[in-house]
Amino acid sequence: MHRLAIFGGSFNPPGSHHAQIARALTTHFDEVRVIPCGPRPDKPVTDSVPPVYRATLADIVFSGIPGVHVDLSDFERETFSRNHELQTRFEVEHEVWHVVGADLIAGGAQGASAIQRTWARGTELWQSARFAVLHRPGFPLDPHDLPPQARVIDLLVEGASTTIRERLSRGESVSGLLHPRALAYIERYGLYRAPVPGTWARGTLENARYHLQTAPKNPKAQTLAAPLIGNGVEAGNADFITVIGGDGAMLRSIREHWRLRLPFFGINAGHLGFLLNAPEQVSAHPFPPTDVIFRQLPMLFLEFDSPDGTTRTAHGFNDAWLERSTSQSAWLEVIVNGVPRIPKLVSDGALVATAAGSTAYARSMGASPLLADTPAWLIVGSNVLEPAHWRSALLSPDTCVEIRSLDPQNRPVEAFVDGQSVGEVIRMRARLSRAAAAELVFCASHDMAEKIAAIQFSA
Repeated sequence: MHRLAIFGGSFNPPGSHHAQIARALTTHFDEVRVIPCGPRPDKPVTDSVPPVYRATLADIVFSGIPGVHVDLSDFERETFSRNHELQTRFEVEHEVWHVVGADLIAGGAQGASAIQRTWARGTELWQSARFAVLHRPGFPLDPHDLPPQARVIDLLVEGASTTIRERLSRGESVSGLLHPRALAYIERYGLYRAPVPGTWARGTLENARYHLQTAPKNPKAQTLAAPLIGNGVEAGNADFITVIGGDGAMLRSIREHWRLRLPFFGINAGHLGFLLNAPEQVSAHPFPPTDVIFRQLPMLFLEFDSPDGTTRTAHGFNDAWLERSTSQSAWLEVIVNGVPRIPKLVSDGALVATAAGSTAYARSMGASPLLADTPAWLIVGSNVLEPAHWRSALLSPDTCVEIRSLDPQNRPVEAFVDGQSVGEVIRMRARLSRAAAAELVFCASHDMAEKIAAIQFSA
């Protein structure tokens, strides 16, 4: 059976020592599943940095290691999955091994180990589960303390997240303790130094390697891409992704590559290009550009209930919506934070959009566009018949929205995420993601506010 090692922890932040441990584990198991924990009452420090930043750091540090996969479900569910829950979740398809430090099994022979005393169902797991015990030189390990099913893995690895956090807070060097890209990301947004991390930062892409993506059927995009083609690299070796096309091309690139946690730099070969830079701004300077602004923009976390009873999840950058799939209007109930706000919305459909996506379909439905870094998002109706005059509503970042079909049999609805069909559904739940974000890069001369103003004040 497929041997799965569950490597859980705070990873706050994930250091180079964590990456070394993960690599070592891949020599013993078929797959290593890294699971950064959600909020823990016994470790309040896990909330010292918002989860979307921790999720990004985990992807940066671990995702390039063959055989290692990062599971962000605890962040999205805002929970802390106990080991017995992980055992139940994965044991159907895998031979599950729980990765623990040797300190957690000390005293096991007397039933006094931390696992037996403090873990939920710890005594039961001790007898039935498999444990991969990480042993560092210089730390005593009594073989009699081992659980019945244990494998000892000797490590020559030093490091601790606590040390990294303390050094960062004091402005001291952490060179060698962090992945270079993780360190650059931490410095960019002031993580572990400022009480509230930033969402944008000024910086440079000078001498950075880029992966090039172009809209294949756009002649202007092909022309703009021609001078850049010879210098591009594979996405796995890049420092950022250059997207040449329209906003649709940018959405496709984000959908395909956001888990790489690379910044996206767009060059507009389309129309308005809210998510991209104007070609004249780019051509006026050397490429890659030296003076840029990084903006970390939130994505949507979405759950869709299908008529057959299954639930699917997805992430979107711009928007997601329900749309009538017959000639009849959709009858929808809109619930916000558990409170029914619109008991019966009679319309062609309803859409939720991030601030960055508010300039797309949300604007065409009548919502006012927002600056991309506005701490809010939108819900808007499409061709609303009832309630009369209702068009849209502004939502706070922590809002949860549920849109339910009131008559799925006679008035079915289809769901879409960033223009991609999800199929027929009976319910959509949406909120800003706690784990997913995309980092967009703009020339310092780029003025998104001017584009928004042109829309709002144009005749």
